[in-house]
This record gives sequence, structure tokens and C-alpha cells, in this order.
Amino acid sequence: MRYISKKKSTKSHMDAKNMVAQAISADIQVNIDSLKVLLNRCSDAVIREFTLGRESNTRCVLLYFDGISDKAEIEEHLLKRLLQELDSWDEPQEELNCLQTIKSRVLSLSQLSYINTLEEVCYHLNSGDAVLLLDGSNQGLAAGTRFWESRGIQTPENELTIQGPKDSFSETLRYNTALIRRRLKTTQLKTEILIIGRLSKTDVLLSYIEDIAPHSMVELVKERLLKIKLDGILDSGYLEEFLADSKWTIFSQVEYTERPDRACAHLLEGGVAIMVDGSPMALLAPISFPQFMISSEDYYQNFVAGSIYRLLRFLAFFAALLLPSLYVAIISYHHEMIPTTLYLTIASTREGVPFPAVIEALLLELTFELLREAGLRLPRAIGPAVSIVGALIIGDAAVKAGLVSSLMVVVVAFTGISSFVIPAYNASVIIRISRFGILIAAGLMGLPGVIMALLLMLIRMENIKSLGKPYLSPLSPINTAQLSDVLLRRPWPMSVQRPHLPGMLNRTRQKQKGGL
Repeated sequence: MRYISKKKSTKSHMDAKNMVAQAISADIQVNIDSLKVLLNRCSDAVIREFTLGRESNTRCVLLYFDGISDKAEIEEHLLKRLLQELDSWDEPQEELNCLQTIKSRVLSLSQLSYINTLEEVCYHLNSGDAVLLLDGSNQGLAAGTRFWESRGIQTPENELTIQGPKDSFSETLRYNTALIRRRLKTTQLKTEILIIGRLSKTDVLLSYIEDIAPHSMVELVKERLLKIKLDGILDSGYLEEFLADSKWTIFSQVEYTERPDRACAHLLEGGVAIMVDGSPMALLAPISFPQFMISSEDYYQNFVAGSIYRLLRFLAFFAALLLPSLYVAIISYHHEMIPTTLYLTIASTREGVPFPAVIEALLLELTFELLREAGLRLPRAIGPAVSIVGALIIGDAAVKAGLVSSLMVVVVAFTGISSFVIPAYNASVIIRISRFGILIAAGLMGLPGVIMALLLMLIRMENIKSLGKPYLSPLSPINTAQLSDVLLRRPWPMSVQRPHLPGMLNRTRQKQKGGL
């Protein structure tokens, strides 16, 4: 019996797959039977059969999914108008192109489109649209009735700023496009929808400014997106590896953002923004590694203050990457670099510690990372308290037990604080992973090991490109004109041209004095 049941299930599955590719039949009963097979065991599917007209009694069926379609709109603007308007007509129904008449004279919905296959019927149903089929017509009518509960527009959670806009992207794609369109009121802003995912049929939006973004780059992004053959795309993070020029690397080649203003700024510099329906994070490309140190708030305050804070972030980057490694290398191999008084102080704090400095640093770094991850995964009400209290208790207990030195605790704590200064989370992940490799090299060879690890890191970054853009630009290859807006924040009156991208046609950001 189990074998027979499995065989029937397999046959039914194959029949459903074959039915999807069928064209809509002029016989409505054939369509209803096929759709009942396709929607079998779909408890949220609504199939409403009714007739139109007093004389002709044309059979119709209206289909939609409860929960993702607006039932009130369907009842008010579809069913009610169809049953009332067509029932009062005097013309014989057979003399009318009924479906075309319904679209042009009866329904008041703004989004109406013809569909020809059962595959299109299923796509529109799963997208939240209502589908109307009529007996005698080999076409259907899809009505835009999409509606579902959404989080709405809220303040950013990960990219907080004191000055500047306070809105952020949400999981609803049309809200996100509206946030961008509100800031860039131009028809040159293009928002193309691509359907990706064999089963999920996810809407993926590619946004760019036509006269600024290089055409070749936009076509390259489209090509890479359309090559994706995954069953489902559930978040924008699924797309990152498909867009990357270099696959096997920890260096992220796109930037994540939940801020519409940051996405618009990137579009104005010739880049593209990629958004996925159901994800509140947009992907920005192409990018370079120095861009990870730039915060949106730099441009919302005086350029002097913005430049100082940006330099502070670069210093924090080097501290987060190198401070534990330099400390381990110097106290393990290069005592002569430390003043005698300071060396005696360090030696006294390390007295009785049973582990070499590199093992001590690795233990503390791993503990810090575990506490950080625990704080992220725990409920928001207790997560920060657990991570902070845990760090204090564990650090104090480890020092009292003589397992680590107090100075090493200070070094690791300062390193952790420095990593929190980096505005981009994916850049922070790169630093956290790279720090362990450099730390091991410092424990094995001292400062030469640190230098060798840094050189290997720089060589790898030099060989990476993001959609053809060098990963270290404008530092390498050197571009002095763009460098003034990376290490420092260039004043707006001096920002005459956009950062250069290969193939960019319009580099003028600001008209100069006397220009038209």
C-alpha cells in the first residue's frame, strides 16, 4: 500500500509539472480541473466560481491566495462590479469580446494584464494577484491586488547616525523603491525587476541612474543575476557570491546598507543598487575597501569634523587589525623596542602567567568573539547585558587566576572597541578574521611575520576587483583627485566631479561657476 501511495504521488507530481506549461484553454472546466490539481493541498487558495449576465450565463472563476491578496479590494472592485455591471447590460454577451470589455469598461483597478498560460496564472497567484478566467476565452486577466502585512518604514537598526535621515528599508520592495524615488526625482532613475529563483520566483530589483552608471557594468550585473539557477532567493545575501569577481576570498565585494540615503549617494556616483523582495538590506556595487570606512554622517556635518572622524576610523581600523599582533611580536621577540621602565611593568603583569603571549592573546580574542556572538543571538532585552557582564566577570576572573595578564586584557578590549568603530559590518567581519591570521604570524616570527602577513593580505586585495573596479582604489592604482575624498571629507563646493568608473559618460557632479 505504501508503494502504491508513493507511485500515485509521483504521478500526480509529474502531471502537475506538465500542466504548468499548458496554455489557458477556451473550455473553463479544463482550466478549473487543471488548477485544482496544481493547487491541491493549498489550504489558502480561494477558487470562486460564478456566472455573468442574465441571458448568456457565462461561467467564470476567480482565484487568489488568502493572506497575500487584498480581500476587501477583490470583493469591492472585482466581484461586486462584475456581478452588478455585467448583469445589467442589454447587449448580448456573444457579440462582445467579454474579457476586453471587462478590462476596459468594468474593472476600476489600475493594474490589469492579460495572461496566456497556467504558469503565468500560478506566478500571479503566488505574487498576491487575483486571476479571472472566462469560459470561451483562451486568455486570463491578472488584477493587481497584492497586499500583506509589513513592518513598515522604521529607523535603521545597524547604521545609526545622529544627523541625517532616520528612515530605513523594509522587507517590502515597493516601499524601498519609493524611498529611493522620493530622493531622486528623475526619469533617469531606472528600476528593473528580474524574477530569480526556480521555486521562489523572487522579485530582484536592479536600480541605477541611466546617464551616470556605465552601460557595460549594468549589463554585466544583469548577466550575472540572470545566470542564477537557485531554487529560492530568500535574502539579498544570497546574491553576493554570484556578483563577486573573486569567489574564494573573505573580502566582501559588495556593500550592505539599510539606509536609502546611502543607496542614493552610491547611485549618484555611478554604482548600482540591488534589492530583494523580503529583505531590508540593499547591495551596493561596485565598491572599494576604503569605502567601508566612510559613514553617511560625514556628509551631513561640517567637512572639518567629518574629516577628523574619518581619520579616526582609519586609525581604529589599523588598531583593530594590528594591535594584538604588534603587542605579541614586541614582547615575545623585540624586547629592545620597549623602554626599560615599561618593560619591567609588563614583565610584572605577566609574572606567573603559564601561557606564551600568543596563546594568551588567542584565548582572549576567541572569548571576546564568543561573547560578541552570544550578545547578538540572545534576546535583545538580555543580550547586551550578558555580553558586557560576561566580559567583565571572565576578564577579572582570568586575571585573578593568573591565566592572562591584565595588560593583555586591556589590549584585547581596546581592539574590540576599535572594531566597533567601523561603519560597515561586512568590513568588521573581514578585520576580525584577518586579525587571527596576523596574530599567529606574529607569534611565530615576530614583526617579520606581521609584515609578511600584511603583504600577503595587500597582494590578495590588489588582485580583487568589484565589477571591474580595483578593490584598493583610489589608493592603488593611485588617484590623487579621488584620494582627497577618501582619507578626508572633501568640501561640497570642491566636489565637481564624480569618482571615475570605466565607461562612465557623465562625470560632472556639480556645474562650475559660469556653467550653463
